[in-house]
Amino acid sequence: MCILSMRLGGCFRDSLYTRTSAASCVLEFTDNIWVFFASAIFISLTGVMMPGPLFAATVEKGYKDEKAGIKIALGHGLVEFPLMALIVVSLDYVFENDYVKLGIGLVGGTLMLILGFSMYKGRRNIAITGKESIPYGPVAAGVITTSTNPYFLLWWATVGAVLVFNAQFFGPVIVLVFAIVHWSCDLGWYTLTTFVVFRTKHLWTPRVHGIVFGSCGALMMAFGLYFILGPTIGALEQL
Repeated sequence: MCILSMRLGGCFRDSLYTRTSAASCVLEFTDNIWVFFASAIFISLTGVMMPGPLFAATVEKGYKDEKAGIKIALGHGLVEFPLMALIVVSLDYVFENDYVKLGIGLVGGTLMLILGFSMYKGRRNIAITGKESIPYGPVAAGVITTSTNPYFLLWWATVGAVLVFNAQFFGPVIVLVFAIVHWSCDLGWYTLTTFVVFRTKHLWTPRVHGIVFGSCGALMMAFGLYFILGPTIGALEQL
């Protein structure tokens, strides 16, 4: 998740954009299409390259399937494209609601804790038994680790919403192009990740297996706690 303070030009005054005032402190609009796409690609890449549950799942799936990154990205896109469509029709505010975030955080956080513990516990077994800690295919893993992440939804309700609204300024075709470009950043990164993991796994010693999958499991559990505690504290502060 990347939050940048960038001044890319004056804010547009069209009423379509008045709802984004809270997010405009993060990223302002630009009327230069090349500046828009350059900033969109940069922000997309910095977001996708941040470690998180989806990355941890990608590493595990990539151990057995060189092309798992493509499938992970497809699962991710099954959540992300409809979410972008909701933003286009101005329903992104739903994901800023503290109780919505709390519900997603509790469910998603609990799931991340279970999957993370399973991955950590079996960190040395995947090379021996071939049994994965995440009992889903890559597409399902992409859907689950994306949809249960409240901060992914919050990112799209703030920074992502500004990018979508800015794309709308250039017309519906550019909104579609932006969606494809953004998802292509996800596709490229997860494809590269699984390719590297799959191609180098023969170099991994038992110790390396333990460190890699143990770290991914610990990372997933840490995010699980973060998903639960963050929205819970936010909701309690509203009482």
